[in-house]
Amino acid sequence: MMRSAPTAAMALALSAFAFGGVASAQTPAPAAPAATTAAPAAPAGDAIVATVNGTPIRASEVAIAEEDIGPGLPQVQGEAQREYVLSFLTDMTLLAKAAEAQKLDQSADFKLRMDYARTKALMEALMNSEAKKAVTEEAKKATYEEFVKANKPEIEVHARHILVDTEAKAKEIAAKARAGEDFAKLAKENSKDSAEDGGDLGYFTKEQMVPEFADAAFKLEKGQISDPVKSQFGWHVIKLEDKRTKPVPTFEQVSDQIDQYLVRKAQGDLVTKLRAEAKIERTTPPAAPAGAAPAVGTPAPAAPAPAAPAAK
Repeated sequence: MMRSAPTAAMALALSAFAFGGVASAQTPAPAAPAATTAAPAAPAGDAIVATVNGTPIRASEVAIAEEDIGPGLPQVQGEAQREYVLSFLTDMTLLAKAAEAQKLDQSADFKLRMDYARTKALMEALMNSEAKKAVTEEAKKATYEEFVKANKPEIEVHARHILVDTEAKAKEIAAKARAGEDFAKLAKENSKDSAEDGGDLGYFTKEQMVPEFADAAFKLEKGQISDPVKSQFGWHVIKLEDKRTKPVPTFEQVSDQIDQYLVRKAQGDLVTKLRAEAKIERTTPPAAPAGAAPAVGTPAPAAPAPAAPAAK
């Protein structure tokens, strides 16, 4: 569920008040007034965790508040985060009751905001429902199989390199490497890039490197060392460690990405369908400033493209 910035900021402010010691240890906070009404019985499985002047705060409200404001609170987990959230709910309840006492709930502005909040909550409820329906094992397996079929085998190489400023220095290093000196040691002693890793670049495909470097690396055979190669970064000496067909990531490796894709697609398809069926009339011309955020439910791409984790 999306969190409004003002709500998260308010939660931080109230939590800071509750935990930051506005009242000193020597000055205890005033006692809360006695409850004027008995708290209603909690539904089964929804325990009352606190009461504020007789108004109950239930476990379900704590869960909703944790979802709403939890990620915006300080980096605390478990019981500490629950205490922050419960403190926020306590203060929110006090403030809400104070607002009712001033009849702010009867103002036109409040009613407009309640209408907006209701519409937003209904939207989120429907989008969450679609998300839950979309992510099934059958759908995930089918999506993964489509991804595998759509990705053609691709060659990748595992290489090391040494980057220096001059061609003369690169020739000197290439000669030492071909004479049998340890390439990783030469990289640590001379390279301007990846020196701490012995020049190791891991596995990469051709389009992941600048053209001059990629062309030279992919022409090498396993164990070969290149002549000096000039690029925009300087002069490279390359050693090819391995060449292989890029492995397809396993289902487990891309499971989370497939979940995200299925959720985006289901939500986007729903919005597209509802828009197509609706009669929408604008009374003012739509404004489309540069860099505007996309509308809710922008359709997801046609197929997911999860990337394989880099192999070393």
